[in-house]
Amino acid sequence: MLSAWRRSICDMREHLSEHLSEPGAGMDPAERPARMPRTGTERELLQGWLDTHRQTLRWKASNLGLDQLLQSSVAPSGLTLLGLVRHMAECERGWFQVAAAGRSLPDLYPSPDGDLLGADREHAEADLLTYEAAVAAADEVLASVDLDAVVRMPATGERVAVRWIWLHMIEEYARHNGHADLLRERIDGATGD
Repeated sequence: MLSAWRRSICDMREHLSEHLSEPGAGMDPAERPARMPRTGTERELLQGWLDTHRQTLRWKASNLGLDQLLQSSVAPSGLTLLGLVRHMAECERGWFQVAAAGRSLPDLYPSPDGDLLGADREHAEADLLTYEAAVAAADEVLASVDLDAVVRMPATGERVAVRWIWLHMIEEYARHNGHADLLRERIDGATGD
């Protein structure tokens, strides 16, 4: 009985080694997030976590063609990696530029779920550039904003701390990077962080 169990474990290991990619296989190693800082000021640590999650999303979308960036995981979901990039661009603008900095900006993708589900070939390159521009603009806001400042949400009037917005965006990325993990693995089997 025990020898049959051992054979079963060996068969399972062999199957896994044949069907699972090495961590990061297929994804550009140059895009892999750097090690997170473990010490620093609160601001440095918050920025470090945010930057790590931003880079994780970039890494998950690296070394893919347009068709792959637009590939959904499993029906009926229409979620794609490019849709996640678009959504995070909208979040970067909405939370940091509009809410934290008080800027008046229109939605990037005004239709309901247009950010997540509206990605297409025609606008793909512009969507990637829009994401990078949104990140750069958000970093400008974050460099000067007071963590203890309390701002009003434009849509609801609710009062929120800038610190809460920063933490929320780290959570937003963490959640959606989980989706990106699954999408990427479905596309080419690549896994990692």
